[in-house]
Amino acid sequence: MACSQHLLLLLLLLGLAEFLVFKRKNVLLLHKVIGEPCKQHSECRSHCCATNSLNPQRFCTPQTIFLQCLSWRKPNGYTCKDYHECRSGCCLMGGLDKQRICRPKTVFLQCLPLRKPNWEYCSDHSECQSQCCIRLNEVSPHRCIPKSGLLVQCLPL
Repeated sequence: MACSQHLLLLLLLLGLAEFLVFKRKNVLLLHKVIGEPCKQHSECRSHCCATNSLNPQRFCTPQTIFLQCLSWRKPNGYTCKDYHECRSGCCLMGGLDKQRICRPKTVFLQCLPLRKPNWEYCSDHSECQSQCCIRLNEVSPHRCIPKSGLLVQCLPL
C-alpha cells in the first residue's frame, strides 16, 4: 500500500513538473528577448520596448538599475527639435543654417553653445571658436580671428 502511494505521489509530481515545464516554455515564447523588434513594453521580457538608433523601429531593450526604460538619444552634432532627443540634454540653435543641434555639456552641466568659425562677424569673444573677436582695422566690423603671436593671444593681424 505504501509503495503504491509513493508511486502515485511520484507520478503526480512528474505530471506537475511536466505541466510547469510546458507552462514555462509557453510563457517564454510569449516574451521577446533583448534586441528583438517590438511594439509594446508588454511584449518584452524586460518590459522595455524602445528605439535604439535613428531608425524609428522599436526593439526590446534592458531596464536600468532603477527599472526604467531608456530610449536611444542622438549624440552631439545631430539635428534636434527638443532637448529630450539629445543624449546630453542640450539642443541649441547653431550653425549658419540656424538649425538646432545636439551640443555637449560643460563640467558644470551647462550646455556648450556652438561658436562661430574664423572670419565670421561677431560682437563678443565668447561667440568665436578662437575666443578672439576684434576689428581688423578701425572701420571694419568685428570678426572672429585666430589667436596669434608667441603667447597665442588675441592680437590684430
